[in-house]
Amino acid sequence: MLIHPTAIIEDGAEVHDTVCVGAYSIVESGAVIGANCVIESCARIYGHTRMGMNNRVCHGATLGSEPQDLTFTPDRAKPLIIGDRNHFKEGVNISCGIKSNEGTRIGNDNYWMAFSHAGHDCVIGDYNIFANTATLAGHVTIENRVFLSGQVAVHQFCRIGSFAMVAGVTGVAQDVPPFALADGHRAKMIGLNVVGLRRNGFTQMQRNQIKAVYRLILRSGLKLAPALIQAELKYPSAETTHIVQFIQSSQRGIISFTG
Repeated sequence: MLIHPTAIIEDGAEVHDTVCVGAYSIVESGAVIGANCVIESCARIYGHTRMGMNNRVCHGATLGSEPQDLTFTPDRAKPLIIGDRNHFKEGVNISCGIKSNEGTRIGNDNYWMAFSHAGHDCVIGDYNIFANTATLAGHVTIENRVFLSGQVAVHQFCRIGSFAMVAGVTGVAQDVPPFALADGHRAKMIGLNVVGLRRNGFTQMQRNQIKAVYRLILRSGLKLAPALIQAELKYPSAETTHIVQFIQSSQRGIISFTG
C-alpha cells in the first residue's frame, strides 16, 4: 500500500496491498477496497462500502455516505456495492442503501463526472456516463451504456433503459425507454440516441428497426398492449424484446413522445 501519512485507515478496514490512498482521505472501519484502487486526496470511504478492483476515487468524493432520507438511522444502513474500473471524479457523492437488503449497487466501468450523485438503493449497470451534477434520487435504476448530461435530475423509482441519452438540464419524472433520446423541462422522447447507437456498433438496419418499433408503439394510434404485441410480431429482434419488456415492467409509466 502507498498511504499518505495524513490519511486515516481505520482498524477494521480491508484495504488491498496495492491500493494508494492520498492526503487527508479516510477509509472507515468495515470498508473493503479491492486491488489497484486509487483514492486521491480528501476522499471519504464510509464503512458500508464494498469496492472491487481498479477503481479511481478523486479529490473530495464520498462513497457510502448516509442516505439523504429523514427516516435513516445508522442501524438501518445497507451496503454500497461497487464493481471494477469505475471512475468517481471530484465531489461525487454516492449514498449507501437503506430500504433494500442489497443496498446501493454500481456495476463496472462507469464514469461519474464532478459532483454527480446517486441516492440510496440505486441500481447502476455498466459503462454509464454521468455528466457534471447529474443527480439520481433514491431507488433509480440505470441499465447499461446510458449517458446523462449535465444537471439532469432523475425522480426516485424511475428507470432509464440501455443506450438511452438524456439532454442537459432535464427533469426525468417517468421511465426513459432503451435507445431513446430525451429532452425537455420534463423529459420527453424526441427521437433515438443515434450517436450513442452508432458508437456502440448498431447497424443502420438495427437503428431503422428500433425507430419502426417506437413509431408503432407511440404513433400508430393503437392502444399500448396490442401495440406491444404487434411490435414483437412485425419486428422480432433482441432490441424489440428489450423495449417491450422495459415498457411492460414500468411502474411509473414511460415518458411521452414529441416530434
